Amino acid sequence: MNKTVENTDPLSSLVYDLRSDLDATSNTILEQANSTLAPRIGDVSAHLFKAGGKRIRPILTLAAATALGYRGELHVQAAAAVEFIHMATLLHDDVIDESDQRRKRPTANLLWDNRSSILVGDFLLARALQLLVELGSGKVLEALSAAAVSIAEGEILQLSTARSLQVDETTYRKIIEGKTSALFAAAAESGGAVGGADSEQLSALREFGHALGISFQIVDDVLDYGGDSVSLGKNVGDDFRDCKVTLPVIKAVSMADEAESRFWRRVIEIGEQRLGDLEHAQELLLKHGSIESAKQEAVRWSTIAQASLEKLPDHPIRGKLADLSRFVTERAS
Repeated sequence: MNKTVENTDPLSSLVYDLRSDLDATSNTILEQANSTLAPRIGDVSAHLFKAGGKRIRPILTLAAATALGYRGELHVQAAAAVEFIHMATLLHDDVIDESDQRRKRPTANLLWDNRSSILVGDFLLARALQLLVELGSGKVLEALSAAAVSIAEGEILQLSTARSLQVDETTYRKIIEGKTSALFAAAAESGGAVGGADSEQLSALREFGHALGISFQIVDDVLDYGGDSVSLGKNVGDDFRDCKVTLPVIKAVSMADEAESRFWRRVIEIGEQRLGDLEHAQELLLKHGSIESAKQEAVRWSTIAQASLEKLPDHPIRGKLADLSRFVTERAS
């Protein structure tokens, strides 16, 4: 490995180390996300996949197997199934959120229509199941099917509590455990299962992914109020405009005075937003230290993720996974 790669961020370093497996995963995804009967499936899937993204979930699968010394090819198939599940959720989310941009590109529902996005998402979920059946690992199938259920539960819980300022930190955590950390946990656990991990190691990988996913989502929610739209690939303040109740808002609302409470009710619960409201919301978050408090919560989960890796064998990839868990709390996109 050259000096330039060694000095880059942990995610890029993992991408470099796993580049052959990631290339194989990408090829599998593009091959499997196709239909001779309905060519639009391939068009929509390729549009979303080729837009890029961090690929953290399949990276976790490949890295977990590699850290255990696995030398076969089945982890590639597991990683592809993980990414298919993730891609399906993205297509569905963009319809639910009425999004028009993802990863700096127009969303599939904007270029085609909502029905195409939903149905292609369904196809990708079905294709993931096919790959898992072909893989032949009951542990991987169990982990990823359970994650798919948790994702749906998390999304529905978020929908049922939408615009409610009664949402507390416990409910928020349940939401992100479902919609985000469940697939992180299953991705890492799946790689471990393919790599021959014992029960203690599988538990450690599941805990690592769970904690990493929570940390990742909290940082995402923080960046929505203080990130850069070019780096994020979406507009800063999208969560605010969508009236989503995320951790920074929950913390600010819990310390709000009467006037501030009226503001939050108007912009979130009623959805009546005016010019300058986003900036005022950002001011309130800073006033009450909500951003910094949320960041510290992300750091706490990152620390849990790092500690869980100690049960894995000593391997360079294990160290880079620990570095990744720290990096997600420092990222700007």
